[in-house]
Amino acid sequence: MLFTHDQIARINATSLRILESTGVKIALPGILGLLRQAGCQVGADADVVRIPRGLVTDCLASAPGRFTLADITGGETTLTPGGTPLFWTCNALSIFDEDGARPIEEADFVNWTRVTDALEHVHAAVAPTIADYPPFTRDFVGFRLLAENTTKHFRPCIYTPDGALAILEMAQVLLGGTPLRERPIVSFGYTIISPLQWSASALELFQKTSGHGVPMMINAEPTAGSTSPVTLAGTLALANAEALSGVVITQLLEPGRPVVFNLGFSHTMDMRQAVTRTGGPENGLLGLAGAQLAASHGLPSASWASTESMCEDQQSAAEFASVALMHALGGVNIIWGVGQLESQRTISLAKGVIDNEIAGWALRAARGVEVSDEALAEAVIAQVGHRADYLAHEHTLSHFRDELFMPDLALCGRREAWQQAGAATMLDRARERVAQILAVPAEPKIRDDVRRELHGLQETWMGRLADAD
Repeated sequence: MLFTHDQIARINATSLRILESTGVKIALPGILGLLRQAGCQVGADADVVRIPRGLVTDCLASAPGRFTLADITGGETTLTPGGTPLFWTCNALSIFDEDGARPIEEADFVNWTRVTDALEHVHAAVAPTIADYPPFTRDFVGFRLLAENTTKHFRPCIYTPDGALAILEMAQVLLGGTPLRERPIVSFGYTIISPLQWSASALELFQKTSGHGVPMMINAEPTAGSTSPVTLAGTLALANAEALSGVVITQLLEPGRPVVFNLGFSHTMDMRQAVTRTGGPENGLLGLAGAQLAASHGLPSASWASTESMCEDQQSAAEFASVALMHALGGVNIIWGVGQLESQRTISLAKGVIDNEIAGWALRAARGVEVSDEALAEAVIAQVGHRADYLAHEHTLSHFRDELFMPDLALCGRREAWQQAGAATMLDRARERVAQILAVPAEPKIRDDVRRELHGLQETWMGRLADAD
């Protein structure tokens, strides 16, 4: 682990003092009133509240440390601090392929989601931005497209609080009347503005989606050296305070609402270029620390692993692999970023396939080594003796598939065979895998009547929000 128990306690103590003294700016009067009723004091300005540590403690106790994420097939995954890591895809504005980068349109979104659905080490589908729809519709249109093209857990990105309401209505159609709190097939998330400012949009999202038991990822996303101290410890103290304030707000609105405590979206600032970094060693350290702090609160954690590279090159693989492995071994629950390029601005289908393989590698490393009588194989060793004949032994046949990670893309063989097959690179093989996935006709993920109802809700909400706009 990165920090000792005493160091975690010291960071937490600093964060609590920040909340009690500096406080948090709240842009929504109703939430401001709610916090004051709960015992928060007015800060330096009328829209700032100082949050007492007792309230933080009470709200942390209210948030469940263990809960499930579901998908539309009935599958469930349990989140608990330090549990098995999950890899998710990502949001983005652009898509990159052999022809370069361009805005993501509906056809690109569908292809991306179909590829995501085929990636065995990816556990949830995140909806990127769709350029050919009005901005105020992109969240619920994206949700509809996810529902039509994947069976994985849905993670739409929210652009308006009312868009989240449309998604809740669509999710109920998919569930056929089963309450979302019983089968949370969708989860949400939002980010505080660093330093220490909750926007009206974020607070309205918390408020309007309360009461359904829908998991909420609370993101602190400071940039060390820009919106937070350049020292990583200072950034962690600030980010921890920010995320704790989000826990307080969500629990006051809906006691017991599941939350993911996310400090792993923190950035650093490249002081030479004045741009944020997401694939550096410091990003790995911030995610590790975020998982430890989340566990100290009894909450699941999240992070991302990304890259500054503009294309699917050695840099993009090295940065994603380094950070993802650190986070998988460090107890992060949700690792976001499969398929990302260009500091999260861009996705690539081929990069998604490569990252899926890296995720499998990291998941195998995180699983560790089993030590049991069966795994120690003492009787097998005695039986085989000195013959070096384990390959044909029943013990090998029984265990090799579970024990050994078998890559799909990484080359394993002899140079001659590789050259005779065309000397393809990993990127070549990834692009071929994408083509194979998309060449198979898409199978319906939902019934026709459900699809029609989702399209009807989409049109209703588009008209409603257009009139409001």
